[in-house]
Amino acid sequence: EKDSADSNAEEREGEGGGDRMISRRRVEAILSAVVDVKPHETSALLHSASCFFFILSAYFMVLPLRDEGAISLGLSNLPGLFVGSLVLTLVAAPLSTLLFSLPNLSKARALVLIHRFFSFSLVIFFVLWHSSTRENTTTNLKAAGTASAMPEHVQNSDDSKAGTMFSTGWEGHSSYYISVRIGLFLWIALLNLITISSTWARVIDVMDSESGSRLFGFIGAGATLGQLFGSLFATGMSWLGSFLLLVAALFMELAAQSSKGITQDVVHLSEEDTPLNTSSDGQTDGDATTASACKSSSPKLASSSTKLQVWVMLDGLWLILSSTYLIYVSLFLWLGAVVSSFFYFQKVSIIASTTSTAAGRRKLFAEINSFIALFIFSGQITLTVVTYVVTRPGRELLFTVVSQEEKYKAKVCIDVIVQRLGDATAAAMFKLLFGTFKGRTSTVSLYAL
Repeated sequence: EKDSADSNAEEREGEGGGDRMISRRRVEAILSAVVDVKPHETSALLHSASCFFFILSAYFMVLPLRDEGAISLGLSNLPGLFVGSLVLTLVAAPLSTLLFSLPNLSKARALVLIHRFFSFSLVIFFVLWHSSTRENTTTNLKAAGTASAMPEHVQNSDDSKAGTMFSTGWEGHSSYYISVRIGLFLWIALLNLITISSTWARVIDVMDSESGSRLFGFIGAGATLGQLFGSLFATGMSWLGSFLLLVAALFMELAAQSSKGITQDVVHLSEEDTPLNTSSDGQTDGDATTASACKSSSPKLASSSTKLQVWVMLDGLWLILSSTYLIYVSLFLWLGAVVSSFFYFQKVSIIASTTSTAAGRRKLFAEINSFIALFIFSGQITLTVVTYVVTRPGRELLFTVVSQEEKYKAKVCIDVIVQRLGDATAAAMFKLLFGTFKGRTSTVSLYAL
């Protein structure tokens, strides 16, 4: 009887393995009809696309809440928030680079920790946002009670200006309210750049230039679908308000889980064809080979190995400054950031002048984001894509020809610091033009062009 039970268990296990193999082959067949993918690339492709889907979904869920909070502080303060984002990025980007350089922490594990850290931070901001809103509402009710004692014509005058008060400054708000809004604006911007840049760094480490040219478009489509889903969700569920932060936190945890699958499928590859051989503890044996190759080809990289670990955080910047190729890539991203930031300022100005309620602004932000995502996804279908399907995967393809150290150090600095430098430049230019032309947005747009 015992032998019979063991044989039955083995049969069931064999049947289960056979079912999984059949399911996998079906998935591979479906993917092959859409994208030129090889069997050993299927797992990494699906996990990469799903990871970007969850990241972009989370980001665009909370983006309307962040932007509405920024508007409530006044349009005149918006450029200052972009400069603050640059300062925060200059501090945080080297720390994320250091996390990828720790010898006892695999890069796959580091990526999971980054996503999970931002997931937890969104829960913290939910608590802060909820409590600061309640405190600010109490303050406004007291102010409203004082205003009710005024003459009727004065009250009407105040009411007529209520829709525009948010564009003049943060008068009337508590310091707690202001601090939380500023903090969320800066933090969401950091979340977007750090998580996306770190994930792309991991993806291009797993894939080479040949596979990247075939698969990056599909991965970019996953990001576009995430933008579309997150924007539509924020539109339909705008009444949730700050509770969207909790939903976004859940999606960031799902991104962390998906990132675990962004690895080489060594089962389908011979050892000499595997760029990264995964060891039993999750570390990569290819790191040492790549590092030695880098040292023999570049004296700067060789000397960097003898530095104290704290100096590793600055290696990304030194790599950029020492490479003409990386400088040109940085210039390309900087110009793109300047243009996109000008569009953002124009969008915020229009929404601020047409919608007076917080809920209305959140919904309008989400609707605009949904339209943009739908337009991008339509471009993906017709192969006339612009942003996440051509520009983003295309620029990631630029990094498949550099060393592994440049992927994890210089690339993160380029994506994060250069991006924020472009935003800050656009903010300064917008503030100058907006003040010079007395708020005429059409004139500002003309000069920006």
